[in-house]
Amino acid sequence: MGVLRPSAVAGAIAAVLVAGCSAGTAPGAGASGSSSAAPAPTTSPASPTASTAPGAPTTPASVPASTTTPGESAGSSPTGSPRPPTNVYAAATTGALRGPARTARPMVYVPNTLSNTVQLIDPRTYRVVGRIPTGREPQHVVPSWDLRTLWVNDAMGNDLVPIDARTGRPGRRIAVEDPYNLYFTPDGAHALVMAERLRRIDVRDARTLRLQHSLRVPCEGVNHADFSADGSFLVASCEFSGELLVVDRSARRIRKVIDLNRVRTPGATSPEQARHLHGSPKQQLAPGASAMPQDVRLTPDGRYFLAADMLRNGVWVIDARTLRYARFLRTGLGAHGIYPSRDATRLFVSNRDAGSVSVLDARTLEQLALWKVPGGGSPDMGGVSADGRELWLSGRYHAEVYVFDTATGRVTHRIPVDPGPHGLCVWPQPGRYSLGHTGNMR
Repeated sequence: MGVLRPSAVAGAIAAVLVAGCSAGTAPGAGASGSSSAAPAPTTSPASPTASTAPGAPTTPASVPASTTTPGESAGSSPTGSPRPPTNVYAAATTGALRGPARTARPMVYVPNTLSNTVQLIDPRTYRVVGRIPTGREPQHVVPSWDLRTLWVNDAMGNDLVPIDARTGRPGRRIAVEDPYNLYFTPDGAHALVMAERLRRIDVRDARTLRLQHSLRVPCEGVNHADFSADGSFLVASCEFSGELLVVDRSARRIRKVIDLNRVRTPGATSPEQARHLHGSPKQQLAPGASAMPQDVRLTPDGRYFLAADMLRNGVWVIDARTLRYARFLRTGLGAHGIYPSRDATRLFVSNRDAGSVSVLDARTLEQLALWKVPGGGSPDMGGVSADGRELWLSGRYHAEVYVFDTATGRVTHRIPVDPGPHGLCVWPQPGRYSLGHTGNMR
């Protein structure tokens, strides 16, 4: 979820509607739809050239063996996708570090959108131990597919800053237009840049980061995404127009547009009220929008896509086979990020405006607990530690980072940081490869 953009979001929304129904009712039917780099930081060491971009696979991309390899048929479905494996996060269990992650320097990287910095927090001492200058509005720190590089997404600076995950040192910035967020295809061949401001998904070569093609999107504010269990498609959120896009893996075509605005849900914040919140990104809602989807995550069993919604104050549940609305889960004001526990039995939902975290049963999606930040806060984006014992979240409006004990829900540390902390990355994390964001590991 970005900070307030300089320009207002407007324009007509090309969307094919999902039949509306109230929360808890049967799913409705869905229809088909079809610069130059900034100066390098003064602390930068010698860095790779554009032809050998860090973070790209060092060999022709292939997905390691898994419960179900992307593209492998395990039974048919209405979308042509195989049936999901038992646990899509089976390779990201406690302590299962692989490859370059084994030798990575343990660190928490915090991008600060208002101060144009990335701060380094030592997870053993809970102290800030370094600061990297960036371009304008660094939004997320994203682990590369091959786990070697952490990419800082300078959205308004129009560049990506590579950080060597082994040393924590930055490299030379690479010019990339509007990199609000960054994802990778499951085979590691392509980088998908969520160019939110430009209304595009830019597909780049994962080795060179050279632009291959762009997909124009019929919505406002495309930013977060996750892939299906078989890796054949992704679901992306459009926060300012209240829609979800179903996009094929290589981002060449839009398979469906799911319009969330037509579904009524309890406890929603009205668009009129939201637009009067001074300094809030909610002011950028497009005309007619009443939903504001944020982070997207697949449930561990692969059956549902979940989308946190900052305006509806809860989580959308979308059937991954039919791609239809299933139900809505109310969690708290400003529902924003979704993170699975290391054993994949729980899902942590950060409620940014409520200053809380909702803990859901990963199988039933029932709420198990509600963790509150003492005295209030703004828990946003982050991740779970490799050992599964801690949940780290940025405090977006409070210039701090929260550390939750995942056994008790207690906030054990509040670490002061520069203004505007957003998509922090806990590194290393277990998993065979990264699909992007702050650690969507598979």
